Amino acid sequence: MTVGGIISALVVGLIIGALGRLVVPGKQNIPIWLTIVIGIVAALIGTAIAGAIGVANTSGIDWIELAIQVVLAAAGVWLVAGMYGRRHHHV
Repeated sequence: MTVGGIISALVVGLIIGALGRLVVPGKQNIPIWLTIVIGIVAALIGTAIAGAIGVANTSGIDWIELAIQVVLAAAGVWLVAGMYGRRHHHV
């Protein structure tokens, strides 16, 4: 993977992760790097799902693919925030 590809993955991960965090109600106590990782994973899985159901390459912006990615990121943020919060906030 090129440096440009890595930077693109990080930017996409940040955007998808941030959108996922916005969809989840309440405050998520997870670090930004974890949000980016969730976003990257959600983007990759979302693209695979969109390709499998035939909506990955539409004309213009791929809104269905983006929606799938954001929903996956929201689910990931919600799950990880729940696990991360329990593990790091027990005193």
